[in-house]
Amino acid sequence: MRGRELRGELDAFLAENEQDLVAFRRDLHMHPELAFAEYRTTQKIADRLTAAGLHPSVLPRGTGLICEVGSGDGPTIALRADIDALALPDEKDVPYRSTVQGVCHACGHDVHTTILLGTSMFLARQAREGLLPGRVRLLFQPAEELPGGALEVMAHGGISGVDRIFGLHCDPRVDIGQVGLKAGPITSACDKLAIRVSGPGGHTARPHLTADLVFALAKILTELPAALSRRVDPRSSLSLVWGRVEAGSAANAIPDDGIAEGTVRCLDEAAWHAAPDLIKALLESVASAYGVEATMDYSRGVPPVVNDEESVQMLAEAAERALGAGAVVPTQQSLGGEDFAWYLESIPGAFARLGTRSPGGLDHDIHQGTFDVDESAIGHGVRFMAATALTALWEGHRPGQVAEPLAELI
Repeated sequence: MRGRELRGELDAFLAENEQDLVAFRRDLHMHPELAFAEYRTTQKIADRLTAAGLHPSVLPRGTGLICEVGSGDGPTIALRADIDALALPDEKDVPYRSTVQGVCHACGHDVHTTILLGTSMFLARQAREGLLPGRVRLLFQPAEELPGGALEVMAHGGISGVDRIFGLHCDPRVDIGQVGLKAGPITSACDKLAIRVSGPGGHTARPHLTADLVFALAKILTELPAALSRRVDPRSSLSLVWGRVEAGSAANAIPDDGIAEGTVRCLDEAAWHAAPDLIKALLESVASAYGVEATMDYSRGVPPVVNDEESVQMLAEAAERALGAGAVVPTQQSLGGEDFAWYLESIPGAFARLGTRSPGGLDHDIHQGTFDVDESAIGHGVRFMAATALTALWEGHRPGQVAEPLAELI
């Protein structure tokens, strides 16, 4: 389907449905639900999909759902949206302000959900007209903010048989009508680390009779990040940053235990997998030099989102086809985490950043109680995601070719 024909069909679809989609988003915004508690949200989505002639399947926990559009022997493409909200108060003065105390959609998941719903409706129409040469699997995923919802979807066959997956996220630093793309790492892995140090305490007048635990802990705090920077390829951007340190209760007493907590972030998947063992070995080396015992509690978060180059090419082609020339802009790597990464560990795909800022308008940063979007981004998002699905199904990938819009994104 050529770009002009697709834009015409999408324009006609949105002329009929865009205001209803905006109203749907506002309803979700007024009734946000936290991770694995998205029962109302799930039912609202299921009702709309059923009304469009589709057959959604709710996940066993009762939140989140999977639905397929199309049939036949062609490829299967997955599109994902996250549906949960954040435990933050809504600080906006708008008619659709959250009605749930201390909970709001401050990350745009209501927008992602609405875009995928609109895309579903459009693709269902295409399928009825015989214009869908394959299947599109719709993943309305719970609990991205936990995280863990992606693993729940995968555990129940969400990406079984899927050839390629795509998703998007609101970006308040990008204008509406534009899409930020990048091949390779686009978000970071983010893990939590807690270290407990113990050893004989005593009087500060006699440190030689103790492990001088505070001094030893200070060495761990400084030497561990420094050693990591020399043991790991700097291009992986593996970093250890401390956020909490606690030891002792008196100026003249050397304590017998202490604790340090921090985060480990990384842009390279291989380095992320190797990080726990490496940090443990370095910790034991530093601790033994100062005569203290050190134990480590390493909590995995999510891996980095690493966009597949060919999938980014498809996103770029789809954006140009549905949104017009100049729609694709480069985007930077983020040190934030996103559980879309779990899908990309199993199948190729790519994650895009959808512009939600009014041209010349203010930035409303995510994870803030003031976050909001220019709601015309919903229509642009439907155009983009529908075109992405059709591009991936109709064209597949063309070996050895890199689309013109992608040249600056690699």
